[in-house]
Amino acid sequence: MHESGTGSETDPTGDSGVDHVFLALERELAVFLRRARASSGEMAREVHPELEPAAYGLFVRLEEVGQQRATELAGYFGVGKATMSRQLRALEELGLVAREPDPADGRASLVRLTDEGLARFRRVRDARRDSYVSKLAGWDRGEIAELARLLHQLNARAEG
Repeated sequence: MHESGTGSETDPTGDSGVDHVFLALERELAVFLRRARASSGEMAREVHPELEPAAYGLFVRLEEVGQQRATELAGYFGVGKATMSRQLRALEELGLVAREPDPADGRASLVRLTDEGLARFRRVRDARRDSYVSKLAGWDRGEIAELARLLHQLNARAEG
């Protein structure tokens, strides 16, 4: 049994009131998120040198759902319409996304990846996947599946 103040199996918070399990989770998520942000920036620049880090997430979303309204994209990413409009305008000027009239509402438009945008995104995404395969080569496939399942569960609860 641990001494008082060090946190024990029966009292995970110890005397300090800190739950060390959640403290460790917070610490690991902070490292993971910092690396993910840096990686998204690198990957966005690999798609095109002029892209902002946030652009990579737009590519992921548009490849996943196909065409979408800018307002839906803004809501999904939790940014304002003006921010989304600026990001999409930059991508449009680079020829990586295109806007088309929404057949359901003539006042709105749908955003989609162009063939060039999709090809560039997939090339970078596939290289990223190869990197994951290399970094996780020593892991059991069941562990990788479990990590994916747990991350999905965490994301689903965060959205709900």
